Amino acid sequence: NCSTVLKTLHFITRPLSDEEGNFSLAYIITIHKELEMFVKLLRAIYMPQNIYCIHIDEKSPKDYKAAVQNIVNCFENIFISSKRESVVYAGFSRLQADINCMRDLVHSKIQWNYVINLCGQDYPIKTNKDIIRYIKSKWNGKNMTPGVVQPLHMKHRTQVSYREYIHSGMSYVYPTKNIKAKPPYNLTIYFGSAYYILTKEFVKFTLTDARAKDLLEWSRDTYSPDEHYWVTLNRLNG
Repeated sequence: NCSTVLKTLHFITRPLSDEEGNFSLAYIITIHKELEMFVKLLRAIYMPQNIYCIHIDEKSPKDYKAAVQNIVNCFENIFISSKRESVVYAGFSRLQADINCMRDLVHSKIQWNYVINLCGQDYPIKTNKDIIRYIKSKWNGKNMTPGVVQPLHMKHRTQVSYREYIHSGMSYVYPTKNIKAKPPYNLTIYFGSAYYILTKEFVKFTLTDARAKDLLEWSRDTYSPDEHYWVTLNRLNG
């Protein structure tokens, strides 16, 4: 019962200020367990002017998927990713899950300004207004993807080819003996956080630019590519 969901969980149903109402955020949330934690996170970041793409791990139990779907059905601005991945920790599938949501978000009717990615175990320590004001301060028109040139102790992540393994409830990434080719376009690889705040323009760029597409393909068999993909692209000249 959707009216009960909104009432009992105390979801915010109107913008709390004009400033917030005129600055929509997009969220990508990748989840696979702990329904109650997901609901608490969603309630904490929910605003009716924002838009939310939920990626549910394809390996999650059916009843979990159904429960999330029931909640999502109560909101016009929350949807489940049109393409779902069986996510493996530190695997390419984790990066692909975000990209699947991005493809859906760029076609949204809601004109969002920035996208923020989260996992189901995250929880905000700032309000929606705090986040917007922080973005507008020194980050206006810029991406937040902190990182450094690939450190020596992380070279192995891109030097050999990695594969994802999924079988009977177990999933992990393992190295092969195949040596990887150098990055396309002689790109300098940076490493940083898998989590970001990105402009809509940058998201469109990553989905269409040849360098971005080629780097994505090259990253397919690297270890934890979400920790180098966004940060490397953000440091391209221009």
